[in-house]
Amino acid sequence: MLKKPSRTIKSQPRDAGFLICFHAMASPCEVLIDTDDENHARTLGAIAAHEAWRIEDKFSRYLSHSVCGQLNANAGKRCAIDKETYLLLKFADDCYQMSAGLFDITSGILRKAWHFDGSDNIPSSAQISALLPLIGWQKTTLTETSFQMQQGMEIDLGGLGKEYAVDRSLQLINQQTDAPVLINFGGDLAANKARVIQHKAQPWQIGIDHPSFKKQQVVVSITTGAVATSGDANRFLLKNGKRYSHILNVKTGWPVDNPPSAITVAAPQCIQAGFLATLALLQGEHAESFLHAQGIKYWAIR
Repeated sequence: MLKKPSRTIKSQPRDAGFLICFHAMASPCEVLIDTDDENHARTLGAIAAHEAWRIEDKFSRYLSHSVCGQLNANAGKRCAIDKETYLLLKFADDCYQMSAGLFDITSGILRKAWHFDGSDNIPSSAQISALLPLIGWQKTTLTETSFQMQQGMEIDLGGLGKEYAVDRSLQLINQQTDAPVLINFGGDLAANKARVIQHKAQPWQIGIDHPSFKKQQVVVSITTGAVATSGDANRFLLKNGKRYSHILNVKTGWPVDNPPSAITVAAPQCIQAGFLATLALLQGEHAESFLHAQGIKYWAIR
């Protein structure tokens, strides 16, 4: 059994400011604060850490006591939900509608057939077909105070949770400081303003690595707004020379054909960037043309 990472917060000085580090949502997390006040930096970092941990505890599908855990355990029943849960599920509904059903938080149940561990264990068509009737956001009922899905169905907010935590953490930090801040939760990032170096405003320089291509690195300059990356660097299967991405077509239950290995998208909010990056991957070989048509800034690695 894997040992759960301890919930500790560490700080260290940087050339301009302080770096606060912790672990949340199965990811290394960092908060860069452009200030010479270490106590202030640690306070801001703690705000981000505790918000990330709160969201993880509340929405992780791995925890039986979480919102997702309870909704999944009570599938078939109408369940009461609070305002935050409603707003997150409403955003998931918006994503479903905008993607013509390709982005569907009920599709997480396909993990019972697919285990993207780098092996060659491809599930059978029968295994996948047995799960398809349990997928379909249109089979759920959402109101401002309740949620219901059919018995046997599940929801998984993993495709939104980390990005939501980035946005929420930055929002809370902005209420406490006017210092430049960059938040990085496992490669999903947001910044509130330019940093100041030698009395001049300078954008944050972010290097985005893709493990499958050691010699390639995307360097992004960001002043304000967010950047999110989606890809199959660590989650894939490989059999007979064919790579199976973890990006699944919810209509077939099988991986999307020929998606980029990674897509990085810039948007005003991290949750928007994350959705667009994932939606682009769901377009397969047409990912780049889809993003170009949206008129947004993006970087792709194939």
